[in-house]
Amino acid sequence: MKISIENVNSHEKKTEMLCGFVIENSDNVLGLDRTLYNEPLKQSLIDMGGKFAKTVVIPSNQKANRILLAGLGKKEKISSDAIRFVSGKIAQIAKELRLKEFSIILPSESSFNLESSVTQVIEGCKLSLYKFETYKTEKGHTAPDISILSADSKKIMKVAKIAEIIADGAIFTKSIANLPPNECTPTTLANFARDVAKKNKMRCTVIAKQELKKKGFGGISAVGQGSKNEPKLIILEHGRKTREKPIVLVGKAVTFDTGGISLKPGEKMDEMKFDKCGGCTVLGIMKAVSELKLPVNVVGIIPSVENMPGGESYRPGDIIKLYNGKTAEILNTDAEGRLILADALSFGEKHYSPKAIIDFATLTGACIIALGTNVAGIVSNNEKLKQKIIDASKKTSEDVWELPLNDDYMDMIKSDVADMKNIGIGRAAGTITAAAFLRNAIRDTPWIHFDIAGVAWTQVATKEKPYNPKGATGFGVRLILNYLQNQL
Repeated sequence: MKISIENVNSHEKKTEMLCGFVIENSDNVLGLDRTLYNEPLKQSLIDMGGKFAKTVVIPSNQKANRILLAGLGKKEKISSDAIRFVSGKIAQIAKELRLKEFSIILPSESSFNLESSVTQVIEGCKLSLYKFETYKTEKGHTAPDISILSADSKKIMKVAKIAEIIADGAIFTKSIANLPPNECTPTTLANFARDVAKKNKMRCTVIAKQELKKKGFGGISAVGQGSKNEPKLIILEHGRKTREKPIVLVGKAVTFDTGGISLKPGEKMDEMKFDKCGGCTVLGIMKAVSELKLPVNVVGIIPSVENMPGGESYRPGDIIKLYNGKTAEILNTDAEGRLILADALSFGEKHYSPKAIIDFATLTGACIIALGTNVAGIVSNNEKLKQKIIDASKKTSEDVWELPLNDDYMDMIKSDVADMKNIGIGRAAGTITAAAFLRNAIRDTPWIHFDIAGVAWTQVATKEKPYNPKGATGFGVRLILNYLQNQL
């Protein structure tokens, strides 16, 4: 798929399908030349009324073979996600029609931000045209090329390129997260990281099983010891040429989670291939950061294991020592993500003295109970960092909601026989007590934790969006890249 930005009047553009946006109850197609307003188009405007995501395709005898009208809804209610959502639907229609290319007129009216609009068009189109077909013997129709028409083509060229790289980062995340567990082990994930680093001139370090034990990564070692697929700690470094403190990103990557000795129910266990989504998110971000050549130091740390039952598996009742020296009593081996994350967080803080730590994890089913499948839970120890993340989430329409973390919650994970236990009291505040465990892993570095259990892949109650086809969603990639760009 190729994306081009063109300064061409809509009536002069030769294309298989010319697409324009319509505001509700308007008789105007944004940016469409008046010479293209024939009677069928005028009637279609009345019939579809600009209702949100409503589309109509009209045959044309002009240079464009077809004209597609797409509704954005009421002007005062147009959200930051509207153009992204509707562009995704346009792209899917183009693919269904088996077009080789199509064109979208970029809204240039004063009520639309030009840079934001082109970003949303590109993200909506690219993400909606992605489909995981690696193991299909018969592939779908090739994604069509896209032309974006704008009188300010030079102004938005750079923004468009950035949007492409960010969308590709999210697609890269989806592609790895969607891989089945027999095709993506911790070693496979480490190889993906090495490839990304080699292509983008990043430093990649992989710490393997024996070295993990030797260096005191007790959480990663314990969780990974039950599988024949050995655990790995993957470290990617971008821009480590100055003395500026880096931002550290940590992502949980359990390539498959059976629950270990505390075995999960069989229903939906296949979805536990998505327990690596946090790590895949970090990989996608690091790929995009390097391709964007952002002048900011970023370190990606991915603890990766396979949580399996076996003769060497860790057990309920075990007490393990984590990387920071604290001990943890194991009450449930299915609460494994916090153990490997605790090691990675402590390592990141000790070795990089970062100005901020951000972690991603499909950590708790409790987060789905609390917030559903369209909003990620966040917990933070720093108001300024939290607000920056919330601001970025509003721009990328990746919704988050803060949960509290006070001393009462910290008390809920205290153990009688160790420094802490790996689950709280009963089922109460499961998402927060998991975050409390992580909070014990770091000292005073500004930190924010994303629980993406509900949003990392499409589930039964997930809101349907054209740019989030079935499978992994790549949640967090666009959000953090927005945050990082605003650090410049």
